[in-house]
Amino acid sequence: MADTPATVALNIGSQRIGMAVFENSKSGGLVLKAYDSESIVADPALEASRVSQIRIAVADLVQRMKVSKSKVRYAISGQAVFTRFVKLPPLQEDNIEQLVTFEAQQHVPFPINEVVWDYELIEGSGEKEVVIVAIKGDALDEINTVVNDAGLSTSEVDVAPMALYNAFRAAYGEPQETVLLIDIGARTSNLLYIEGKRFFTRSIAIGGSAITGAISKEYGVPFLEAEHQKIANGLVALGGGHTDQLDESVAALAMVVRNALTRLPAEIARTTNYYRSQHGGSAPSRIILAGGGANLPYTLEFFQEKLNLPVEFFNPLGALTVGKGVDTAVLQREGHLMGELVGLGLRGIGKSTINIDLVPAVVEQSRAADRRKPFLIGAAAVLLAGVGAWAGLQFLAASNAEKQKRERSEASEVLAPIESEIRGLLKKEDDIRAIASRYTNAEADHAFWYDLLSQVRGGFASDAVWITELEPLNGYNAASADPKLGTGRSVVKPDFGTGNYGNSSLAVLQDEVPTAPVRGKAPAPASSSSTINAVRLKGFWRENPKSQNVVSELLKSIRENPGLFTFEVKGADGKPVKGADGKPVVLKDEQVIKNLAVTGEGGELALPFEIVLPLSREVAVK
Repeated sequence: MADTPATVALNIGSQRIGMAVFENSKSGGLVLKAYDSESIVADPALEASRVSQIRIAVADLVQRMKVSKSKVRYAISGQAVFTRFVKLPPLQEDNIEQLVTFEAQQHVPFPINEVVWDYELIEGSGEKEVVIVAIKGDALDEINTVVNDAGLSTSEVDVAPMALYNAFRAAYGEPQETVLLIDIGARTSNLLYIEGKRFFTRSIAIGGSAITGAISKEYGVPFLEAEHQKIANGLVALGGGHTDQLDESVAALAMVVRNALTRLPAEIARTTNYYRSQHGGSAPSRIILAGGGANLPYTLEFFQEKLNLPVEFFNPLGALTVGKGVDTAVLQREGHLMGELVGLGLRGIGKSTINIDLVPAVVEQSRAADRRKPFLIGAAAVLLAGVGAWAGLQFLAASNAEKQKRERSEASEVLAPIESEIRGLLKKEDDIRAIASRYTNAEADHAFWYDLLSQVRGGFASDAVWITELEPLNGYNAASADPKLGTGRSVVKPDFGTGNYGNSSLAVLQDEVPTAPVRGKAPAPASSSSTINAVRLKGFWRENPKSQNVVSELLKSIRENPGLFTFEVKGADGKPVKGADGKPVVLKDEQVIKNLAVTGEGGELALPFEIVLPLSREVAVK
């Protein structure tokens, strides 16, 4: 591994946190060794918890990918930085640094001593041009602290549009025609105009969250439910009677998505005019789509219709080799989301075109210390050379040492009471951290149930099926030979509907087999179970063309997008059970559907069904 050092890349988006590990191949190319991602909530109402969400997501990725204590190159979103392209007058090379500093002071909308900034020279149309990128120092330090708290040390800090450009150049070269790369994120869309070696970028405050917000406003539902509806049923309506062939509710949702997305082509046209008039560029002749906002069905066709240009999805994977153990199916599905990670990986092997580095204060201090090391080593050498001359002064040195020892002993006695106080404060700090951790975990479990209810609503969104009861279960195991353990125990009291106001509705759960008493000692109390690992759904289905199969089809849609649920069989150690083919064993429909009435006694308006869905993680009962 010494000749092929790994590069850890981290892309911090508004709703998606991606991480990848790269290595340098023997031929000098880039090899992808691992890839994973986490999603966070982009709800504007939860902006205050965004930093905490990023901290948890990054820590989870570091743990799963086993890259703790590694150096990381990470990219921050274009929305978080100020970017400006500036043309320079003809000057000698040794004057560029001073001129760019002057231009930064003129264009950056904050005092220059309060920001972290960098620049890069760009080949223009016969003129020298630079791109200046700046971010508030305290905002960068906050992000960097989150990264460092996850067990990573900072190597370089890039900006998403620049990393995306590096990935494009490595995968597509230098196109002679003008290419417009549209990166649709959660909150913003980055527009990159690439023309030969030239490029121009602009961030627009329109993204996937704007579509979710439009759905939330149109249907009067919370942001999280609107997001689940967009993912589960959303698509972009096209012109020419496209929605006539769709279900009425799906067509209405598609029109809401289209109306929200229509603002983006208008901003693209405005930016294209600015690029042509102010930077002497040409209108784009090809469109490439990237980012999570391009995942909605018919997004590509929508831009073809609006921009009247050929459109394709971004594929940065042509710039690298996929290593063993990487799931190629995931790469095929999410390749257009990995541009920033590939660009950061290219930085690690020295093959990037644009090299922006926003240096946090703590990293700058570390680099300054590294720069001083040669001088310190030289000073140490001089000191060692003079040791021989000090031999005759050993007696005096010993006397001085004894004096200093007495002085330090006296100082130690003075500081002893303070040491006790400091230790007490440190213990108090640890106690406060433990309390804060419990609050953070409780909030995560609280948000889990909102997401679960929203997923259930989306997964069973049908006019032929409705849910009447959702019951959390403890100790559920569908594949267990023990029927009691397989059934699970309800955490809700039987008198939930008739209990007195103010009383807890949670049942007190205890282990089925108490610990055997020891002679001469009081019997040990039964231990309380405190987690939920499944939910039981009860409801009814009414007559429809698919009959009772409508329930199975809805279950199939949840299997395809399990989200907070899991259908993998787990062993006693909590790990997935693998079959003879080495693949995880999956629960069958008959193990999930506990009751599905097909016929009644006559006259019923609907027939009952019961489904038990295991959760992807255990949730604490508070």
